[in-house]
Amino acid sequence: MNKRELLLVALGSGGKYSHTPVQVQKLLFLIDKNVGERIGGPVFDFAPYDYGPFDASVYEVLRELERDEFVSSSESTCGWKRHGLTDKGVAESERLAQVADPMVIDYIKRVSAFVRSLSFPDLVSAIYKAYPEMKANSVFRG
Repeated sequence: MNKRELLLVALGSGGKYSHTPVQVQKLLFLIDKNVGERIGGPVFDFAPYDYGPFDASVYEVLRELERDEFVSSSESTCGWKRHGLTDKGVAESERLAQVADPMVIDYIKRVSAFVRSLSFPDLVSAIYKAYPEMKANSVFRG
């Protein structure tokens, strides 16, 4: 999978739910870390940053997908952007998921639910606990 495909599948794994920026970053990080070799990856190049693993290209790809009408981004009530798929994005995500490794798709669905189930501080803390090297440049003290 390339970056666009992985991002579409990852966002599609959440069903009707959208993801905040931190959820997108951590979701893609966990996919790369845990099933990256099964999808020809790692696909992204995560490095320790203010709130753990970060790759600026995630946002570049999100902007491309939004421009191409696969992704819709909106402000949430708490000020965070939320990224979800448009109908066109859902169709493409489903098409990609049908030809992907079923184990990978199952993992992506589970980890998407996991990142969406935690608050911002709990998600960052969980990543730091599992991957302590990712807090090297952290400004987070939660």
